[in-house]
Amino acid sequence: MPESCLPIEPDVSGAAAERFHAVPLTDRCRTVFEARTHACVGISPFNSYFSAERIDALARWALDTFERVHFFVPDTAAAYTLEALGYAPDRAEWKARRQGQYVRNKITRALARAGVDAADAYVLDGQALSVNAAYGELLELVQRCYGSDADFLRACLGASGWTLQRRVPAGEAPTREQVCSAVRYFLAELPLFLDTPRIAGVPASLFCYHQVPGFLDDLFHHRLRLRPAEGQGFARLSEVTA
Repeated sequence: MPESCLPIEPDVSGAAAERFHAVPLTDRCRTVFEARTHACVGISPFNSYFSAERIDALARWALDTFERVHFFVPDTAAAYTLEALGYAPDRAEWKARRQGQYVRNKITRALARAGVDAADAYVLDGQALSVNAAYGELLELVQRCYGSDADFLRACLGASGWTLQRRVPAGEAPTREQVCSAVRYFLAELPLFLDTPRIAGVPASLFCYHQVPGFLDDLFHHRLRLRPAEGQGFARLSEVTA
């Protein structure tokens, strides 16, 4: 069992636990949340929302609330978005790798302040997932579905366009070519929404993020060809204001 899956005694009475409010997406997601077995917290590269201070608070909340924790950082996949925005592949890869390291450093410092060592064992990034057999199998499943199911393809492109829209100049819309290029980023993320328990080696997992794209609402309400695993949940995190 990886170190990140070692039990951590939850303490939901702490101040960090009070800062975030988790809103499960469905009744099944609520069951997963109430079990408090495992959380996978999404940390997006190139997203100003994830300041060092907020990552620190997210880490403390997750460690206080769940028995086991991982942080998902889609650093390698971020290069696909950069390519769609016009970066040459080698430049996009370098920039994504540098930003990924920057994000991992913030997570490492947050975990250290929470008294956690061996932070690498808590991070699911491109390098960790590249050698994870379960992730590889799920990614192949996603790619097959994308190539064979027109409705699923359209839903993925819609999610890709939603992500890319925030990166193009104000008043402009991403082109079809850009969306089709950037969709590789979204496909790389999808295995974590489908079956994090299998990837992380845990019985159940709640993916936590501060937004709910329409695709995920459809996915968890079983409106698409692929469906999340039995133990997979999703919750939107909102910050509690005084």
